[in-house]
Amino acid sequence: MSEKKPIKIKRRLKGIVVSDKMEKTIVVRVTRMKMYPKYKKRYKVSKKYKVHDEKNEAKIGQTVILEECRPLSKEKHWRLVQVIKK
Repeated sequence: MSEKKPIKIKRRLKGIVVSDKMEKTIVVRVTRMKMYPKYKKRYKVSKKYKVHDEKNEAKIGQTVILEECRPLSKEKHWRLVQVIKK
C-alpha cells in the first residue's frame, strides 16, 4: 500500500521591490509589525529576500507577492507569484 504524502503549504509574503539589477533575480523588502513585550508598543521590522523572477517583469517600487520554493541558489529560496501594483 502506498501512502499519500501530505501537501506542504507554501508561505506567501507581500513586499516592495528594492532592486532589479540582477538577471532573473529581484530583491524584495518585506515589512511586518512586531510588538514589544513589556510596553505593548508596535514597531516595524523589515527583511530583504532574493526572489526568482523568470521573465524580469518586476521593477523597482512595485508591490509583489512571493512564494517559498526549493533552493534555487545559495540565497534564493523564493519565487515571484505576481506583480500587484505597477
